Amino acid sequence: MWPDNGLIEFAGIDLPIIQAPMAGSGGLEMALAVSGAGGLGSVGCALMDAATLEKTLEAASQATLRPLNFNFFTNDPPTAQPERDARWLRTLSGYFDEMEIQPPPELVTGLIEPFDDSRCTVLERAKPAVVSFHFGLPSSDLVDRVKATGAKVLSTATTVREAIWLAENGCDAVIAQGIEAGGHRGMFLTDDPLTQIGTMALVPQIADAIKLPVIAAGGIADGRGIAAAFALGASGVQIGTAYLYTREATISDVYRGALQGVKNEHTVLTNIVSGRPTRCLVNRVVRELGPMAKEPAAFPKGFKALAGLRNAAESTGNRDFSAHYCGQSAALANQTTAARLTRDLSSAALGRFNQLRP
Repeated sequence: MWPDNGLIEFAGIDLPIIQAPMAGSGGLEMALAVSGAGGLGSVGCALMDAATLEKTLEAASQATLRPLNFNFFTNDPPTAQPERDARWLRTLSGYFDEMEIQPPPELVTGLIEPFDDSRCTVLERAKPAVVSFHFGLPSSDLVDRVKATGAKVLSTATTVREAIWLAENGCDAVIAQGIEAGGHRGMFLTDDPLTQIGTMALVPQIADAIKLPVIAAGGIADGRGIAAAFALGASGVQIGTAYLYTREATISDVYRGALQGVKNEHTVLTNIVSGRPTRCLVNRVVRELGPMAKEPAAFPKGFKALAGLRNAAESTGNRDFSAHYCGQSAALANQTTAARLTRDLSSAALGRFNQLRP
């Protein structure tokens, strides 16, 4: 029924739809709902230490036998740059004065740590079906250990060069992330935002360049987008923003309220909120300091820099300092459940394919 079964066969699923991991915005409940509906549910593990990861994997194994995807960051930890950190805090000083709160005494990485030996050891015991990475891949020995568990390995490419590198370094499939996508750019062979292109330009170029299943991501929120992705050479799609509108999304009331009435022009690519380019809803701090600052706090210290301001503002329903990730397809999304969305997306895409068949 599908023009290409590459992702379905690769992941052992019924529908070629991956729910984007979205650490902090979609937990195990959402992933289970998506997998139960036939897609590939994903759990963002970037905020989990090894102990939390082990508990999550155990809960997942008790809840379902269907495949799930567990996602990790592979960013290099930032080096100590106290002068740079101090400059960024001075840039924010007016906001701290206005909100009448103290800036953090120092900028730390917080919970976000790259994939490491301890997390890999947990995966070796749990043996999940799919493991995905963002910002490239971990070291080759860690990739080999993950693959030895039998897990399929995914990672994100934002350029053709990144896709070829991933294919040559152990990936079983590649996510082609167009610039429309919400959340952090998966870029890792470049830090130049000018290299980032749209999904419709990126997917066919990657499909021509590698011999692995290609998953289209960015700007897809309905059956038309899925059908277009397959026409461009994709074997499946990864969708994030549309799932933020589901009941299972673990987002704040302020975030959920901000998503209502969103149009394409309300999102922007910015490095203000975390230190790396990410697409999110425009807010005051992004307008006034960005969208792209010359030297923000290094990722992921940017979160710590804004944490106090965000918490103080959101306590009054204000989102001036919030990292509310959102892609350019938000205006196409509707309130629903994760399972219903997965089935509706599939039905709508198949309807499009049937219309196109002679």
